[in-house]
Amino acid sequence: MATSTKSTTIRFDTNVLNLIHKQAELDGETPTDYMRKAVLEKLEDSLDYQDAVNNIRASQGQPVSRDDVVKQLGL
Repeated sequence: MATSTKSTTIRFDTNVLNLIHKQAELDGETPTDYMRKAVLEKLEDSLDYQDAVNNIRASQGQPVSRDDVVKQLGL
């Protein structure tokens, strides 16, 4: 299944942009792929954090055993 994509513009100070290009080259990536990956990692971290906060709220701060987690996940 094909997904649609859209583009956006990000403006960086010249020094920062040069660092991005150098790091992307060291990592064997294009600057676009490097920045895309950085944004996706940041988004994933934020979603993981929100998930953790929601889980703590749902447990009302009480510890949950590993066995309970495995049962809840159906593993």
